[in-house]
Amino acid sequence: MDDTAAAGYAAGLTTATREIESARLEVAGDIPDWLCGSLIRNGPAQFEVGRDPYRHWFDGLAMLHRFEIGNGGVSYASRWLECEAARTAKAHGRIVYGEYDTDPCRTLFGRVMSAFRPKISDNCNVNVVRTGGTVMAMTETPWRIAIDPISLRSQGRHRADGAAAGQLTTAHPVYDQRRGLSYNSLLRFGRTSWFQLLQIQEPSGETSVLASVETDQPSYLHSFGMSRDHLVLALWPLVVNPLSMLFPGKPFIRNYAWVPERGLRLVVVAKDGGAIVRDTTTDACFGFHHVNAFQDGDLLHVDAVVFADADVVDQFRLERLRSGQPSRATGHLTRFSISLGAGTVKRQRLSAAALELPRINYAQVAGERHRWVYGAGSTGDFIDTVVKIDADSGSARSWHETGCYAGEPVFVAAPDARAEDDGVLLSVVLDAGRGTSFLLVLDAKTLRERARAYAPAVIPFGFHGNFFAH
Repeated sequence: MDDTAAAGYAAGLTTATREIESARLEVAGDIPDWLCGSLIRNGPAQFEVGRDPYRHWFDGLAMLHRFEIGNGGVSYASRWLECEAARTAKAHGRIVYGEYDTDPCRTLFGRVMSAFRPKISDNCNVNVVRTGGTVMAMTETPWRIAIDPISLRSQGRHRADGAAAGQLTTAHPVYDQRRGLSYNSLLRFGRTSWFQLLQIQEPSGETSVLASVETDQPSYLHSFGMSRDHLVLALWPLVVNPLSMLFPGKPFIRNYAWVPERGLRLVVVAKDGGAIVRDTTTDACFGFHHVNAFQDGDLLHVDAVVFADADVVDQFRLERLRSGQPSRATGHLTRFSISLGAGTVKRQRLSAAALELPRINYAQVAGERHRWVYGAGSTGDFIDTVVKIDADSGSARSWHETGCYAGEPVFVAAPDARAEDDGVLLSVVLDAGRGTSFLLVLDAKTLRERARAYAPAVIPFGFHGNFFAH
C-alpha cells in the first residue's frame, strides 16, 4: 500500500476540529420522498488530551453526528458528548478516566489509589439506541447518556443496570417487539462472576434480572444473540481473572487473555421464565457482533461475525492503524447451529465475503429466519465497502469506490415493505480524495447508489448508529 492510501484512511482516525451546529448539504442523486427522519451516529472523535494520546480506536472521546433527512434534502450537525470523562479531561488537560486500552495511572501510587477509588468511564462512544423511552448514547460500562435527538445535547447520565449493580454491559441491547421487552447482558465481577441477562420493559425502562450465568473467568462480551424465544450468550475464550480487575495496572482489555483451550461456550436461555435451556461448548473463535438467531425445529441457529482468534483487538490499536499497515478488520458470517435436544453444535461459514458491523432488517426479521445481511467490508487496507450477503446461498454483492471508506450500513425499510430487502441503506463514507465525508444512500436490493450528500468536514470513523423516523 502506498503512502497516499495510508494517509487517506488515517484521516478518519484524527481528532475532529469543531462542532457543526447545522449545515444544509448539497445532494447529488435522488433521495426517496418517503425517507424522513434522523440518522444519529456515535463514535470516537478526540484521540488525545493535551500531550496524552489514546492508544486504541475504541478509546477516543465521543462525538454524536446527526443527518436530518426529509423532502429530498439533508442537513448535518455534530456535537461532543457531554460526559464526566470528557469534562475532567478538559479540566485537567490530560486523560483522567481509563478507557478500553488506555491507562492514565502511570505511577504505582496512582494505580494503588485507583483500586480504592475506581473511575468507571462514561465515555459512551459506541452506539445510539432508543430504550426506556429515551434516546441513549451507550458503551460497555453501565453508564449511558440520555441525549436530545434534535439538538444532540446531553440530558444526564443513567445507570443501565438498575438494582442489579454490575461492572460491564453491552452497547447492543436487543428488542422483542412481540413482548414489548428489551434485553441486555450485565457482568458482575466477584470470587464467582455472573453474566446476568436483564429484561427492560418498554417504554417505562423498568429493569429486572431474567437469568444469571455463572463463570469462573468472564469472557469479553460485546453483544449477544436473540431468537423469538431465546437469548444466547457466546462466551468467547478471551477471558479475565476477576482479581486482576481489583488491582489496576493495565488498561482494561490488557487484563484479558486468549485461552483457546476453553473453547467457545454457548449458553441458551429461555425468554419466558429464564431457564438455561442449553450450556454447551464448541471450538474456539472470537467475535464482536451477533447478527441474528432463529429456531428451526430442534435447531437454534445463531449467526455472528467471527474471527479465528482475538488478534483483531490489536489490529485496532491507533499506532498500528496510523502506520498504514493493512488491518484485518473484517471477519466472516458464521452460523452456529445448536441442537436444543442433544446439545451438539455445528459451525458453518455462510459466505466467503468478509464483513464487520453487520445489520439486518431488524423490524421484520429480528429473532426470525433472515436471508439478507448487510455490513462494512474490505478490499484492501481497511474497511472500505458496503456488502450484502445472501445467508441462504452465500453469494454477495458490494458497493465500492476507490479512495472511499464506508462505515456501518443502517437499513431503513420502505413504507409498506413486504420483501425483507425493500428499503435503503445509509452509510457514512470517508472520501480521502476530497478530504471530507458524505452520507451515502443505497438501494438495499441492488446496492445501486441512490444519492450522496457531502458533509463540511471529515467525520471520524465511528461504530454504530440508528435511524429515527419522524
